Amino acid sequence: MKVNFFHLMPYPYLPDDFDDVEKYPSPSLTFSNAHFDPAVGVDLYHRYLDELEYAETVGFDGVVVNEHHQSAYGTMPSPNIMAAALARRTSRATIMVLGNAIPLRGNPLRVAEEIAMLDHLTKGRLLSGFVRGIGWEHFGHSINPADSRTRFNEAHDLIKKAWTEPGPFSWYGEHYEYRYVNIWPRPLQQPHPPIAVPGAGSPETMRWVAENHYTYVSVYAPTRVVKGWFDGYRAAAADLGYVPEPEKIGMALPVFVGEDDASAHREARPYVEWLFHRGLRQGLEIVFPPGYMSPAAMKGLLKANMKAFPELSYEELLDLGYVVVGGPEQVRNRLGELRDELGFGQLMTMLTIGAMPAEMVRRNTDIFASEVIPELRKEPLTAAS
Repeated sequence: MKVNFFHLMPYPYLPDDFDDVEKYPSPSLTFSNAHFDPAVGVDLYHRYLDELEYAETVGFDGVVVNEHHQSAYGTMPSPNIMAAALARRTSRATIMVLGNAIPLRGNPLRVAEEIAMLDHLTKGRLLSGFVRGIGWEHFGHSINPADSRTRFNEAHDLIKKAWTEPGPFSWYGEHYEYRYVNIWPRPLQQPHPPIAVPGAGSPETMRWVAENHYTYVSVYAPTRVVKGWFDGYRAAAADLGYVPEPEKIGMALPVFVGEDDASAHREARPYVEWLFHRGLRQGLEIVFPPGYMSPAAMKGLLKANMKAFPELSYEELLDLGYVVVGGPEQVRNRLGELRDELGFGQLMTMLTIGAMPAEMVRRNTDIFASEVIPELRKEPLTAAS
């Protein structure tokens, strides 16, 4: 089991009346950046980098950064910059960029170049994730959501070829044209850094990730739904004649560990509610705009019958498996149950939950590292059937 520290870098200081949904329908896209205080933001960025660096010192296998745009939910529009900042201040942990939203890029060769540079800066400790980006991020970049899938596929193919085939060569595709592709430097890891792709149940994504033997990572969903996703990925791999090793399956999950169960729930509740009721208050019209999902993917989403995040109570978030909260024993047991049921070999723990203050994040990190990680590593993991 590999255990990683995943950070969203939220901006937690929302207006006092942010619960007024009419006034603030979402913290993303239409939420004015007039609410961002640069004097506060500068301290947040350094605090968040400190938390990622600290995770390595207490035994996490990897640190995870990701990409979001025009949102208080996550203030990391360039995960590659954060990965570069971490590269020289860490020495052991895998640095996971999960990931670059390549359909939003007008110039995917820049992604190929930056990841190749990061591979050298990390001395081969880099994992490169690719994501499509959320619907609102396409609006924010004036990209037609209906082109998201084809832009993603072409950008991926171009980047991978730039990493693996000697240049110069030309590229003339549907979305991108280059007379010369000849990146310097080439990646350190050969043929290229390992690749991970988050998925939310799209059968096209499951099949595509399996075809490429990449790592498949879940996003927020009930345990029963995540099981369907992982089983779908394993089924796609089986159709191709192989069984993916557990480390090729990753689960992202907010986790809070308290001194005991009662105090853990008392402390965690406001921050879990901040994450799901405020940070993730994003209407379906901006998350899944027309054309963004295929009919098959939309059918799967509707069949899952999931409530919108703000409609879920704290108790429902726990019961359905969106989040794990408790004392050390409860958290160990629950994560062990999830590991055995779902068959994942990478856990992307989100220990900075919503507006959680720094001292609570440090305590959560310390208890998780000392009381939970050793137990998770004791039992050998086999792929779930």
